[in-house]
Amino acid sequence: MKPRDPGNEVERLKALHDYEILDSAREREYDDLADLAAHVAGCPIAVVSLIDTNRQWFKSCLGWDLTETPREVSFCAHAILTPEEPLIVSDTSSDPRFASNPLVLGEPKVQFYAGFPLVGSAGLPLGTLCVLDQKPRHLTKTQIKQLSGLARQVTAMMELRRVSRMLARALEQVKTLEGLLPICCQCKAIKSDDGDWMRLERYVMRQTTASFTHGVCPDCAAKLYPDLDLTGSGDATSSDRPSADASAAPETSSIRRDR
Repeated sequence: MKPRDPGNEVERLKALHDYEILDSAREREYDDLADLAAHVAGCPIAVVSLIDTNRQWFKSCLGWDLTETPREVSFCAHAILTPEEPLIVSDTSSDPRFASNPLVLGEPKVQFYAGFPLVGSAGLPLGTLCVLDQKPRHLTKTQIKQLSGLARQVTAMMELRRVSRMLARALEQVKTLEGLLPICCQCKAIKSDDGDWMRLERYVMRQTTASFTHGVCPDCAAKLYPDLDLTGSGDATSSDRPSADASAAPETSSIRRDR
């Protein structure tokens, strides 16, 4: 049976892609957790599986010489539909969802499956840590608890990877802003690395996650609106009230210094 998509599939895929882990090289840390999962469950196959748009991709795969399969035959695509609990199928041949699955009828002839969802920081399921066997079997409560803990460790490693990459980018942005910037001596536009000239606000927003608000600093306000009392010391007198031409000037309370 082909698995259906979760109701939050668009958000789920975006969250998965934000980790930038798909198609990355194998890493010993993930292999170690998969190996430990196989040992806890007593199964010959253990996989860290991530569910992409049309495929399930394996960050780690022990006991099975594959890197991905089509999503339509994925056991794990069923498991992410219930991210709050594992999907345990003691005998796939007697489960209508999997009895005709090519991975059951053909190699690796999966007869037992247990998938423990990998739930990211946004609360969305990314894939599973799963164990498989070529014969029917059951897991004890202790095994289920331990495998659930290992799945959380996989998710923690993915989160650490994501945050580390974000920090590395932020450091690169700081280095960029610390370097010499080509700036126009007339209009003060800045030249980017790809040759585009742009205003300071646009350049900073492209290089960082900063955004801007706009106001008028006290020095400029004093030059533009000299008749306004900017000290907060009292109301303007009749002799120093703004003229009609200054009626469009911003109120004193709206003038602020942006840093």
